[in-house]
Amino acid sequence: MLMAHPAVLEELLRRYEELRTQHGEGGEGVARRLDDVSYTLCVSTGTRDIAAALVAAREQVRRSAPRRDDVVSA
Repeated sequence: MLMAHPAVLEELLRRYEELRTQHGEGGEGVARRLDDVSYTLCVSTGTRDIAAALVAAREQVRRSAPRRDDVVSA
């Protein structure tokens, strides 16, 4: 399975969270964008629902982050 780049997943997660906070007050436009980003997260993570997509995306981003012991101090 192809995997989305962690930077792409980070951006999708950021947009999802932003749209979720605006969802109740933003009308149809916000709802449509939230549906779009939810769908994209599902496709990008190979999942079928947004809850699983969020878990998978966050895990992929977490795994791609440099660990403290990987960082070399100068």
